[in-house]
Amino acid sequence: MNFSELFKQSNQLCKVSPDGKYLATCVQYRLVVRDVSTLQILHLYTCLDQVSHMEWSSDSLFILCAMYKRGLIQVWSLEQPDWHCKIDEGSIGLVSSRWSPDGRHILNTTEFHLRVTVWSLCTKAVSYMKYPKACQKGIDFSKDGGYMALAERRDCKDYVSIFVCEDWHLLRNFETETQDLSGLEWSPNGCVLAVWDSCLEYKVLLYSLDGRLLSTYSAYEWSLGVKCVSWSPSSQFLAIGSYDEKVRILNHITWGKIAQFEHPASIDNTKATVYKEVERRPAVPSDELLQHNIKVGSTLLNTKSKYEICAPPIQIPVVKPDPDRANPKIGVSVLAFSSDSRYLASRNDNMATAVWVWDMQKMSLEAVLEQTAAVRCFQWDPRHPRLALCTGNSKLYLWSPRGCVSVQVPAEGGFQVQSLSWHCSGDFLILLGKDQLCLCYMDAEQEEK
Repeated sequence: MNFSELFKQSNQLCKVSPDGKYLATCVQYRLVVRDVSTLQILHLYTCLDQVSHMEWSSDSLFILCAMYKRGLIQVWSLEQPDWHCKIDEGSIGLVSSRWSPDGRHILNTTEFHLRVTVWSLCTKAVSYMKYPKACQKGIDFSKDGGYMALAERRDCKDYVSIFVCEDWHLLRNFETETQDLSGLEWSPNGCVLAVWDSCLEYKVLLYSLDGRLLSTYSAYEWSLGVKCVSWSPSSQFLAIGSYDEKVRILNHITWGKIAQFEHPASIDNTKATVYKEVERRPAVPSDELLQHNIKVGSTLLNTKSKYEICAPPIQIPVVKPDPDRANPKIGVSVLAFSSDSRYLASRNDNMATAVWVWDMQKMSLEAVLEQTAAVRCFQWDPRHPRLALCTGNSKLYLWSPRGCVSVQVPAEGGFQVQSLSWHCSGDFLILLGKDQLCLCYMDAEQEEK
């Protein structure tokens, strides 16, 4: 692997363009656009305030910068650097902003979720959508960009409106069988809309494009139910993470449960491979050498780590949640399918140092990665079944069916990886620290071997 030099960034605002050619980063109130291959600065834009949110248009020609505190949006063009657009929501405020799939409309959600405003960059027309619901995921676009689902709350009831993105006309509006709708998400093929209730009631509903209820799933009736939902890229599986520390897999034929994955504190499964991170500190050098190391930097004293394969039974560290505190650290909060739908990765919050990898063909546990610190972020390679993760230290961790590896990031100044994301080609990773970033390039020759 090779690593780039460090670059500044603010608020983890760093995104690769959808076409994979450009890297945009925000540094306070400045927007910097670099060429991905050379990392040379191509464009430098100055915003009116510190940027809260940044997003590329789908065709990689425009960049949206939102300043929520001031209720402002600025849009920059890569083709015409002198052109720019400013949207001011005024006293009504702004809590979120995003592009439409066509890259020519901007959807702004005002404070208190009073409405969603659709701004057209081409015609300057403005459309309003009333009654948007303040929930975990209230807006979602179908993968082909044809339709938008919007969660609404009116007359103390939950509704979903389906809009046609081409001209924003309302296609369907229907009431959902939820007590307090928490989120919605289209299947990747755009045929089914999954809607789930709040954590206080276990209910997942599946609707067709015309608003017909296809199926309802509920695993149990006691409080604290659904915590997260994830579709497989093939649309064949719907994974549901719950507060009871289990993942349930629904199939796309009957929408019934075909598998249930548990996260036990003691692993007795002899077929699954458990990788345990083991740290070792380098020997402390002599006083003279130590002084020299302190002068040139402390990277030589970094703790090194490697993975060891453990034989069962294995005990996974469990943190007992405080029942008196809001949002208890318990249950499955993160689910991610590999790009080929072969593997599913999960994290159980009261076992924060472990990532579980499940084989979706065998419907069984494939591997467990036990880290020395809580896992901050993990993401699959968009091209290969390869999982990258970080724990807030100076290391990058990778898992594939062939094994695990721990890599020290050779950056000076104690660079700690807080989050990461893959380039769309899978050729390199973007590693984000507190206020810096670097790129990690995969070794193609080593990968082929």
